[in-house]
This record gives sequence, C-alpha cells and structure tokens, in this order.
Amino acid sequence: MQTTVTALRFEPWRFIPNNPRLPALIYEGAFGPDAADLATLMEKRFSENGWPPQWRDGIYDFDHYHSQGHEVLGIAAGHAKLMLGGDTGREVKVTAGNVVVLPAGTGHRQLSQSNDFLVVGAYPPGQTGDIVREEPTSAMIQKISILSFPPRDPVVGVDGPMLRLWADASVP
Repeated sequence: MQTTVTALRFEPWRFIPNNPRLPALIYEGAFGPDAADLATLMEKRFSENGWPPQWRDGIYDFDHYHSQGHEVLGIAAGHAKLMLGGDTGREVKVTAGNVVVLPAGTGHRQLSQSNDFLVVGAYPPGQTGDIVREEPTSAMIQKISILSFPPRDPVVGVDGPMLRLWADASVP
C-alpha cells in the first residue's frame, strides 16, 4: 500500500494559535484498512516509534488545541470529516488506515463521523494532550514554539517524513 503524506500550514484563527513553524501532516494509507485489529497495530507501531498510545475514542466536535504536546491520531475504524486549523483552515476526510500528526497549537474538531469511527491517540513522552479552548497566553505561544519533537516519526520511524518536514520547518 502506498502512503501519501500531505503537509498543511495554518495561520492563527480566533483563539487558535496553530503552529508558527511546524505543519500538520496527513498520512493517507499509512496502514492497511482491513487489518484484523487495526487499533492494536497502530498502538504497537506508535509505541515502537516513541509515541506511547494514550487513548482510544473519537475526536471532539468543538475547536480545541493542545499547548503541551504534539499529537498523533490513528484512524482505526470508520471515517470522518475533520476541520483542521479553525474555520479558515482546511476540511479533511479521514478513513481507516490514515494517520494525522498535529503539532502543538494546531486547532482541530470533528465535523461528522461514521458510527464505527475509532481513533488511537498518542503523544511523545513527557507531553500531554491538554484541551485548550481559549486565547493562548504569550507564555503558551512561547512554549508551543519551542516544544521539542521526538526523534522518530510515529508511523515510519527514524526515516519518516515528519522528521524531514518538521526539521525543514524549524530552520529559520
């Protein structure tokens, strides 16, 4: 199966800072959608690559972002339509086998979903998925701008596209 990775950049929108230096990434076809237990397979891969899984659930239907952690969302079942970056961002469709990597500060919400929609969520060690729905303070924006990212792409590992795209983005 061929994986296609799309990098998306977003400007700040209302209370969502988005990320000034790192793009959100959509991995289409990262996993075969027909795997017997796709959620467990995703959890294993994320963990092997230094992104310990934290939860299985859906995606909130309200705009929010995380100020204390980068997030990987593995679409383990079903499909959904998401809004990334706030209302001026981008609407994306995700299906089982896709993965979304959101740098800290990136706004996201679920617009619609199938009844069987299931997501595996993970964060790098020492980072958390705090739920922020308010204007960031200057201290939050500073923390988001310098938050480190792990040495391995959550899907591919040491040679993954996240490492290249985020390293390129962090060069002034």
